[in-house]
Amino acid sequence: MFWTTIGAIAALLTSLSFVPQIARSLRTRSVKDVSLVTLYQLSCGVGLWIVYGSYRKDPIIILANAVSLLTLFILIYLYFKYDCVSRPAGGDK
Repeated sequence: MFWTTIGAIAALLTSLSFVPQIARSLRTRSVKDVSLVTLYQLSCGVGLWIVYGSYRKDPIIILANAVSLLTLFILIYLYFKYDCVSRPAGGDK
């Protein structure tokens, strides 16, 4: 039970780790400090954790990483939403 609790706390902390970045991006309407490559890399890794958790039938791994993937998808959406707004017309950044 002790280790399950430790795992659940770790899962909660890591799965919500992108919430502050999402809040900041929404507040400032800017994603200039966000790396799209990092978001894609993390999304692939988290997706593989979900596959692994499914294989192990471990609900903590599955749920924590599903929440992480959701927050990453939100941040990727905001990246494209705000990056297109901040990009000057007719030119690259």
